[in-house]
Amino acid sequence: MNRPLKTPPLAAYDPHYDPLVSDGPGCNRDYAPTYWLATAGAPPEDDGPITRDVDTDVAIVGSGFTGLACATFLAREHGVKPLVLEANRVAWGCSTRNGGQGQNASGRLTRSQWIERWGLDVAKRLHAEICDGFDTFEDMIRQSPVDCEPQRGGHLYIAHRKRNFEKIAAEANVLTDVFGEPTRVIGADELRRDYLNEAEAVGAVLEPRGTGVHPAKLAFGYQQMARAAGAKIHPGSPVTEIEQHGSVFHLHTPGGTVKARAVGIATGAYTAPGLTPLLRGRCMPILSNSIVTRPLTPAELDATGFRTKLVLTDTRTLRFYYRLLPDNRVQIGSRSSITGADADHPRHLQLLIDGLHRKFPALHGIEIEYSWWGWVDVSHDMMPRIFQSERANGLVYALGYGGNGVSYSAQAGRRMAQMIVGQQFKGQDLPTFTSPLPTHAFSSFRRIGQRLLYRWYQLRDEAA
Repeated sequence: MNRPLKTPPLAAYDPHYDPLVSDGPGCNRDYAPTYWLATAGAPPEDDGPITRDVDTDVAIVGSGFTGLACATFLAREHGVKPLVLEANRVAWGCSTRNGGQGQNASGRLTRSQWIERWGLDVAKRLHAEICDGFDTFEDMIRQSPVDCEPQRGGHLYIAHRKRNFEKIAAEANVLTDVFGEPTRVIGADELRRDYLNEAEAVGAVLEPRGTGVHPAKLAFGYQQMARAAGAKIHPGSPVTEIEQHGSVFHLHTPGGTVKARAVGIATGAYTAPGLTPLLRGRCMPILSNSIVTRPLTPAELDATGFRTKLVLTDTRTLRFYYRLLPDNRVQIGSRSSITGADADHPRHLQLLIDGLHRKFPALHGIEIEYSWWGWVDVSHDMMPRIFQSERANGLVYALGYGGNGVSYSAQAGRRMAQMIVGQQFKGQDLPTFTSPLPTHAFSSFRRIGQRLLYRWYQLRDEAA
């Protein structure tokens, strides 16, 4: 049974928070109104906010999947008991606002693009690292004291146009023949007979590794594992600035300064602009909107032909990600809004509803019971980094998943822990570990380009 939280009364959730223009994510704000938080039960106990100056060996900034996994691995495998500092509630950001899709991926590039960028040898070793990361993710699920309702069996990549089907079928051959990942091409008839009756679908690719989870329950499981191993978790403790004084970092919070000999940054798209100059302009925060319907009736399940609860994505550039949840609701999400100020405009909700209706006409008019949005950390070269800075020796960050962090974040936390304690690991010479996140030369103009690109993507994606 969960004991009462030690944190003070919550501040109101801010639906218009925007990482590019806000001073920071706030202090002790309530969660976004997601389906996940509404059905996760009471959050586990935490250690309350920082209320005085504290010394520690390692401080982790951010209490999402990555930060909590890092804390768990530090405590379990390296005997280090870190402090985890969170601005608001535990797992307040990406980790309780995503679609819960664990895929065998990280970043936005395909395996063919890996080969083109780095050559075959590096691409194969990067694939091995991602597969190892998926195994780490599954291990964390199995060890979690909270049942996160895993839906295993793979990832179904559904083509919404014939040209897209040809493209993903070719990539499936690369995955199978080059990387040894047994990926199956599925025609439209088989898809409708054995999986679901999606009106737009012209075919699909079934990737063997894919697991859907209830992300808030998984985050709460990570939280319990980290604290059981000896980590301390302090919500309501936003880090406003990190300063380095010799070999010691000073992390300033409203309640006191945390002095640490090493720092791990796992703040995703919610990284405060003034946190550290090392991260300025290195990620582009992108909004992702999501909705969840009421539970489908037996007649609606029959009409939609849902015979699968695999995680699903389609082939739009601004892709829809969706699935049938364990309680027979449909969750669907995509990119829409550009700014936080505009995030609650009804047209963004309508875009998702229209997408749901196109895919499943039988659900026209179904009640939408949950709607929310959150920020995704997208790196400028579409690949994540777990990187230790030479300019600030002892500071490691894990950022830039591009919406594919549900599964790889566990491995990122593990790798970040290894870097912090100086332990070598296989694949440490891969580019995701040896190069920093690239910067964007015209960061103040990125939103203009994003708006134009979204319009172009939408026109191109919907063309016959």
